[in-house]
Amino acid sequence: MSVNFKIHNMILSTSVNRPVKLDRLSLKLDKSEYEPEQFPGLVYRTESPKSGVLLFSSGRLNIVGVKNIREGREVLSQIVKILDDNGFEVKNKSKLKVENIVASAKIAKEINLDKIGFEFENTEYEPEQFPGLIYRMTEPKLVFLLFSSGRIVCVGSTKTDDIKKGIAKLLKQIKPFSS
Repeated sequence: MSVNFKIHNMILSTSVNRPVKLDRLSLKLDKSEYEPEQFPGLVYRTESPKSGVLLFSSGRLNIVGVKNIREGREVLSQIVKILDDNGFEVKNKSKLKVENIVASAKIAKEINLDKIGFEFENTEYEPEQFPGLIYRMTEPKLVFLLFSSGRIVCVGSTKTDDIKKGIAKLLKQIKPFSS
């Protein structure tokens, strides 16, 4: 049973290595939201690639919604240009670090979640609360959401190779429980 997976979202972090006055910046950016009473960062949305950026006064930032590192670099370049254009000269920036990847896969078979929940360790399955089974794989360290339809969501990885290995391992493990 082989399957391909699709990356839906990456969360990346980095720093522009300088403080940023978010209140001042928010006045100059149309697409920004800054409500420090509710959240300590400025939220900015980019159109291409489509993403969200959480910028903090320390200069740390998180990029969410990109599908790969290349898109993350494009977003970071846009943010650095915006900062430079608004008087926050960025002389150096830190390397992008992958914090989390969200990926999904679909197998062409239904999965018996009741049996998996009974047989596997590290699972949570309460269909009255949530229709998916949560499976915490220890090696590689990943969290899977399994749905009876054959849909699989993988979270918690920072490396696509771990996702590939984890899905391959998971498919072998669930083969007796799918039809």
